[in-house]
Amino acid sequence: MGTDKAYAELGLAPGASAPEVKAAWRRLASQWHPDRNRSVGAAGRMQRINLALESLRQAGLPAEPDDVAPVEPAPPRRTIRRKVRLSLEEAALGCIRVLRGKERETCADCRGSGQQRPAPACPACAGAGQRKQAGWYGLFSSLADCADCQASGVRQQACAACAGSGQRDSAGYRVSVRLPPGVRNGDALHVDARRMRPGHSPGDLLIRVELQTHPIFQLDDDGSLRCEVPVNGFAWVAGRPVRVPTLAGQQALVLQPGQRDYRLLGEGFPASRGGPRADLWLRIAPIFPETLNVDQQCLLDQLIVATAADGPGADPRLKAWQQTLKAWERGCRRLDADADADAG
Repeated sequence: MGTDKAYAELGLAPGASAPEVKAAWRRLASQWHPDRNRSVGAAGRMQRINLALESLRQAGLPAEPDDVAPVEPAPPRRTIRRKVRLSLEEAALGCIRVLRGKERETCADCRGSGQQRPAPACPACAGAGQRKQAGWYGLFSSLADCADCQASGVRQQACAACAGSGQRDSAGYRVSVRLPPGVRNGDALHVDARRMRPGHSPGDLLIRVELQTHPIFQLDDDGSLRCEVPVNGFAWVAGRPVRVPTLAGQQALVLQPGQRDYRLLGEGFPASRGGPRADLWLRIAPIFPETLNVDQQCLLDQLIVATAADGPGADPRLKAWQQTLKAWERGCRRLDADADADAG
């Protein structure tokens, strides 16, 4: 790199002093070092900055005693892509997953080609790529492309180090990843390798979340959960407590006679990642026996007698209905009597 171009790379005018060059290099290095700058062109820019400083030093720029040698840019980190399947409970409450595996990297022996390097000469043509072809009666001969090596002159052999795949397994990794509450199906989570314990991952992690279908709950876009709960029909009529499912386990719910929809506040899925949880909606489905045995019929008969309109446990609504029917019948009888008198 020429001197003028080196000064320009550092943002200086030609002839700048050594302290100015050092200050410019430090300022640019802190801005473009790949450990601080995640942009695609950071590593290339850092290389040019280092090359500019070296070019000026080689051109005779006086160096100060406290000059610091240029920092070599760190190699770009690889990104390991993983898919994580979560249950609805794990996604709603958050969890820790341990990811294990081996990352594939380009084979150094064949540089990713999958072929042995250097390739040996083709034995059929001795590396020439062509073979002599006899003419009529051996009088004339000509050269033709070697069919064994397709005129390349070398015999392609699979790389022994990678078995011809062009890639090799690197050292295994084991990483514990904390997944926050409220991740959804298809979410992508990026985990920076610098936040992990040293040596536990060969690169950054890009985790794609996949939610498993739940056997009980249905998830709405707003985080609400819905569930239909079959219950004993007689327990529903009697208003007895039953056990209902939630993401944290079963809990008791006291049924209200005639009520089928219930709302449990804060027992749903987070409306947003890391946010408060929405509600759980339960739809009660009362189940009654399709047929009754003799004992059950006797119990029902006793219940019917006890709750009849003229019984001790009659509902006021039934009594009022019976009184309305009796008044209506009396009115009908008076109409009939008046009609008979008119006819006589």
